[in-house]
Amino acid sequence: MGRSAEVRVGCLTIIGDPLRWQRLGFSVDADGLIRFLDTSIRLIDPRRPGLSGGDGSDDDPAPSGLIGWELTPDDGRGDLPGGGGSDGIDDVLEIDGLATRFVSAPAPTLVEHGNGATGLDHVVVLTGSLERTSTAIEAATGAPLKRVRELDQMRQGFHRLGGGGLIVEIVERPELIDHSASMFWGFVANVADLDATVEMIGPEMIGPAKPAVQAGRRIATIRRDARIGVPLAFMST
Repeated sequence: MGRSAEVRVGCLTIIGDPLRWQRLGFSVDADGLIRFLDTSIRLIDPRRPGLSGGDGSDDDPAPSGLIGWELTPDDGRGDLPGGGGSDGIDDVLEIDGLATRFVSAPAPTLVEHGNGATGLDHVVVLTGSLERTSTAIEAATGAPLKRVRELDQMRQGFHRLGGGGLIVEIVERPELIDHSASMFWGFVANVADLDATVEMIGPEMIGPAKPAVQAGRRIATIRRDARIGVPLAFMST
């Protein structure tokens, strides 16, 4: 499934209640899209017929999580071969276990979000083998491994998909060493004014801003009480 030209991440697909994302200040359109100029978010409502779980009420644990991504040509032209249903759930390909669809590039759309989000910074992938997952991502996307960071029992590898596009942070953890495939975990969104974002969302749903690993930047993490089904943080640009 190798590619001669690089691709970018057009969309992350998440099972999640659109109302809960709107409460965090995201603009969600009628199709469940949270639009950004580069990588958008596609929400699949957990109450959708055919999904196992409850009715989506606050007392019923409906399914949730970051379940896949859509990749598109970095130059914005043409299609990339690959199967996939129109809903982003069924008939997908895999990149080392990561559910993947190759699609045409959508038209860029500028949308303002009440939380000040300007785009997505990076998505985190968990794996038991950094080398295996990194090799699979490079073969499928054309994006090479940029660097590896060693942190005690954890290793991190970084790919950037597309020119200036989303960073894929691969995290190798020892407890996953027997896993034969990688899995999506969470992601980080960029904001111009992190303090304003934290104030808008409120302390019940987001933790305080603190220094990020990236020099000169700060980060604040959405609390579990937000119940959006996926780890999410906001980071200053």
